[in-house]
Amino acid sequence: MPTKSEAKPKAAAKPKAAKPAADGKKADGLSKPLQPSPELSEIVGDQPISRGEVVSKVWEYIKKNDLQNPENKREILADEKLEKVFGGKKSVTMFEMNKHFSAHLK
Repeated sequence: MPTKSEAKPKAAAKPKAAKPAADGKKADGLSKPLQPSPELSEIVGDQPISRGEVVSKVWEYIKKNDLQNPENKREILADEKLEKVFGGKKSVTMFEMNKHFSAHLK
């Protein structure tokens, strides 16, 4: 009977490779196209869009409409459209913002 030091180590399980997207790139959580909710589509459009693109378009919207708190740039001051996406909150931090997007992407 082999001792612990003589036992063969188990082979590490290989992670499953992500399926390539239509453009040949790997489809991961950030690049997979998702359908935005009607509330979010008022800001980013109604076509399927990746999470990364959602974040970029929302930041464009925030900067275009001057919705950052001038005293604390990490705080987003929601207008009527963003308030619907943020669950009725008048302001969120930039870190909370991504959490709210999850509820609006399917």
